[in-house]
Amino acid sequence: MNKTGKKHYRRVLSIAGSDPSGGAGIQADIKTISACGCFATTAITAIVDENTIGVTDVHPVPIQFVKGQIRSVLDDIGTDAIKIGMLQSAELVRAVKDTLSYYPDIRNIVLDPVMVATSGDPLLEKSAVETLKHDLIPVSRIITPNLPEAEILLGEKISADKMADAARRLSDACGGVSVFLKAGHLSERILVDYFYDAEDRELLSMSSERVFTRNTHGTGCTLSSALASFLALGMTLKEAAINAKKYISNAIESGAGYEIGHGHGPVNHFFSPKPI
Repeated sequence: MNKTGKKHYRRVLSIAGSDPSGGAGIQADIKTISACGCFATTAITAIVDENTIGVTDVHPVPIQFVKGQIRSVLDDIGTDAIKIGMLQSAELVRAVKDTLSYYPDIRNIVLDPVMVATSGDPLLEKSAVETLKHDLIPVSRIITPNLPEAEILLGEKISADKMADAARRLSDACGGVSVFLKAGHLSERILVDYFYDAEDRELLSMSSERVFTRNTHGTGCTLSSALASFLALGMTLKEAAINAKKYISNAIESGAGYEIGHGHGPVNHFFSPKPI
């Protein structure tokens, strides 16, 4: 309840690109945030021409307009957490960081370092990688790289048996941010994600059995939005990581039996998740 006696939504702002096919980006974020019991607001960074097969083109939203969307939401509605997804250029990365600096009380910032789409198409300019690493990641609370993204950020290959160490070293290399390192790109039947809580200096391994499906479009967007949602609900980093892992695993499993599009279909965001 707030001062007027009215109920209060837990709010999550997604700063990301738009996917017209509905499986990734802003569209996946809104679905995930809603499914997890929070109120979704958005700031669209780019309009992406894509579908389940691949990305055809990217139309960046003017940077001043992106900054305006963020300010409009935060000055009026506020937020309990922020999820940051596709930021195409170094200039945009700096603009988002500078805009968020005016709201220092917002601690729950989850950054998905989106670099490549599920289809393999690039979504981040090479010149923006270092800016992301040195400007925006250090002001985030947690990042959610997959293995290829972690390898780019660390500048080295990461094997399955080195993931735990890589999560710790990536945290150190990026200003002490917590790291949720995803194993989905590995070929193992049992996938083990690693969450390094930089605040408690605790490493958590979370395993799940691989679901053999091509419906994996937007899994990174979905996981990071679930993390932000659970943080907005007041969970600790560890609790949020465990519940986000459970959410994405169930969403993938539930969506495996559907067919939509001719490529990588989406997960099922509305499988009635219940936090543990």
